Amino acid sequence: MKIGVAGKGGTGKTLIAGTLARFFAKSFKVLAIDNDPSMNLIYSLGMDPALRNEITPIAHMTKLVLERTSIEGAGSVIYKANPYVSDIPDTFKIHGPDNLELLVLGTVEQPSSGCLCAPNVLVRSLLSDLILNRDEVVIVDFEAGIEHISRGTGKSIDVMLIVTGAYQKSLDLTEKLSRLSQELGIKKTFLIGNMIENKQSEEFLHNWAEDNSLEIIGIIPRDPDIIRCEQIGESPYDTIRMTSPALNEIKRIFQNLKRYYIDSE
Repeated sequence: MKIGVAGKGGTGKTLIAGTLARFFAKSFKVLAIDNDPSMNLIYSLGMDPALRNEITPIAHMTKLVLERTSIEGAGSVIYKANPYVSDIPDTFKIHGPDNLELLVLGTVEQPSSGCLCAPNVLVRSLLSDLILNRDEVVIVDFEAGIEHISRGTGKSIDVMLIVTGAYQKSLDLTEKLSRLSQELGIKKTFLIGNMIENKQSEEFLHNWAEDNSLEIIGIIPRDPDIIRCEQIGESPYDTIRMTSPALNEIKRIFQNLKRYYIDSE
């Protein structure tokens, strides 16, 4: 199963991606992919935060990028459309808890670099290979916003999870992500409401999802224990008891995803 987690910055997509990865890793082989420039997935996975200072994202490995994408004798703006990437995950992944593994892709952070630059060519090819050819559960924490979808980097995943808050700015982006996911032919898109404060906000989100023909797979309540974990950079999976309503809801989302995958097979 290949799962993408997307949404507006600040909606909690990284925490949800990392916690889902931990639940899956109890039963499955899991490869977690950090495709966000902030490189915060390590915290939610419960890995040593010091690793953030030791890891070079694939997109920033200049020598590797040029070796794999350059066409000999071509100009500097021409790159291989399908560079060889299948060996990269096993070369650069790092081990985490419960036999989970992490690969940090990163993104190109300079606004002027454009979607056809060499690092983006490599990252897009690598994501495609991970989605199509790996036999693990792959969970991708995409960068915030719609850039990854508009570049086609989420193509061919099984499930796109769009994380949103119950407020209009987040829902506007959610609508765009949903539409782009459909245009890419992504098999299934689910909505996750996060940090939902009350029944009124939950009802508002359900009504919006119904009006936009989107299926909600989970509603995660605002939880002080989750907020505390985010403040100090700890993994909720390792820190919070299962009496936490938010953690229990993420577990229920994991169970729904597992059930969906079994039923779709």
